[in-house]
Amino acid sequence: MSRPAALRPPRASRTTVAVRDPEASRARILDAATAEFARHGFGGARVDRIAGAAAANKRMLYYYFGNKEALFRAVLERTYEGIRAAERELSLADLPPEEGIRRLVEFTWDYFLRHPEFIRLLNTENLHAAHHLKRSGQIRSMNSPLIATLRTLLARGRRSGAFRGGVDALQLYISIAALSYFFLSNSHTLSTVFGRDLSSPAERKARLAHMIDLVLGYLRRPAGRAVR
Repeated sequence: MSRPAALRPPRASRTTVAVRDPEASRARILDAATAEFARHGFGGARVDRIAGAAAANKRMLYYYFGNKEALFRAVLERTYEGIRAAERELSLADLPPEEGIRRLVEFTWDYFLRHPEFIRLLNTENLHAAHHLKRSGQIRSMNSPLIATLRTLLARGRRSGAFRGGVDALQLYISIAALSYFFLSNSHTLSTVFGRDLSSPAERKARLAHMIDLVLGYLRRPAGRAVR
């Protein structure tokens, strides 16, 4: 026999649950938005699909993030914070210079492989000429520590005689990221054009080895050249 309606405990609404645990609600919305923007781009993403996937309602989504543009910006910021936080765990500054560079190349490759949404979101934002990132108050401070760490590694390597001088840390990082980014974001077309399955485990293993050799070969000081 069912209980009278007046005696039944009230059913928790989505809004009530969200208010009780705002951090969990924000995280669910960001998870759903990341998947939606990565799949459909900014223009094709739909707020109602994001709300549905997050078990929230559109009113709660707008309460936390304001509008679709602000939500996409929050997704980009969290995406960058994710890779930067993972890089910090490498403790690159504590490693010998050559090992630190090798580890960064390996990490960047592995991270891009495990997070294809990262590449897709960057592709979308580049199509929008970084419109959303330009309005972020956090993005530059997130990325600066990595470049500072690279400068430290390069300076130590130069003093030890392992690395040559005159290397720009920012240019080096862009090159490391590009070696992975271009290969993975274009693997389908490259495989078709050159008639090789570049997504196979053997090809990916060979690519990583090639990138490490390329970066370290560029950095190593030629034999007989004095340290500057």
